[in-house]
Amino acid sequence: MKNLTRWIKRTFHRNSTKKLTLVMGALYEPQQFGQPVERSKNLPVRTTDLERYFRPSCIPIKNTLFKDFQFFDPYYEKSYKEVKLPAALTRTAEETILNYFSILREAENLTDQQMGGCGTVGMAKLPFPVAYNFFTDDYQKRVSYHDYLQSFAGIGHLNLIKMNRLPDEGDTVSYFIELETIEGSSKGVTYFAYYFGYIQLKKVHNLYKIDRMKLYGEDFLCAAYHLWQHDAEAVVGIMYGEWCKLVKKQLPVKQDGYVKIIDFTGTDGADYRFVFYRLTNDTDVLISQFKMDAAGVWKPITIDPEECLKN
Repeated sequence: MKNLTRWIKRTFHRNSTKKLTLVMGALYEPQQFGQPVERSKNLPVRTTDLERYFRPSCIPIKNTLFKDFQFFDPYYEKSYKEVKLPAALTRTAEETILNYFSILREAENLTDQQMGGCGTVGMAKLPFPVAYNFFTDDYQKRVSYHDYLQSFAGIGHLNLIKMNRLPDEGDTVSYFIELETIEGSSKGVTYFAYYFGYIQLKKVHNLYKIDRMKLYGEDFLCAAYHLWQHDAEAVVGIMYGEWCKLVKKQLPVKQDGYVKIIDFTGTDGADYRFVFYRLTNDTDVLISQFKMDAAGVWKPITIDPEECLKN
């Protein structure tokens, strides 16, 4: 107790002559790590033990294709226009996504307003010009490299934690993804933030390139206090049952990991299947809707419950 009292007195005395920063009503100081250490080009092979510093959960990450940093050696001090991606990185849609996020795993774009770390973080901005070349020419026209780099402002680390293929649409291949990031802040404290969304790829000269991406941020307070839209069973029962008058008999939920399947018999006599994914914040997101045809095959459909209310 005496040691604690002395520490408190020293702390407040040290800060009595400078402007105070308050966080949650308390005097705030960033965590001290000693002298920053710069990262050299001769980097050791990554060990899985480092994951305990990066992540609060134990769900396996998927963007782990590069076990060391030697992959980046040819790209030092090169602009995105000078980067030539090895064709082996984009031979299949799945390889494209895994390689893209494996490269971005060690990318950071922390800013003066969104700080974190105690020196160089990961590979700093080196991975960004490489990752940008996973985009189709059309996507690069829609999103400039400058805007692409700025879109990572505040990001210090990135993990791909969920990835599932969705029904194809035309000439595109689509996947559901969920990302786990470590982001800096104005207080110098880093936070975990989670995003889910969709990524579409096109085949260009027998290689798969990313043509479109859309992400949604995950909130960890909304579902706990409000609404029912975060629960799969409630969504089917209310939106498609009460609103659309479509549900005659809902069958027991089938769940495999974070995949939730709800089958029901429709008031029209047809069989329906709605597929939900459970996110890290424990909310359910509707991913796909299917209707069984006369041959017993599940066919993708789209039913908008908002239209049911209008009608």
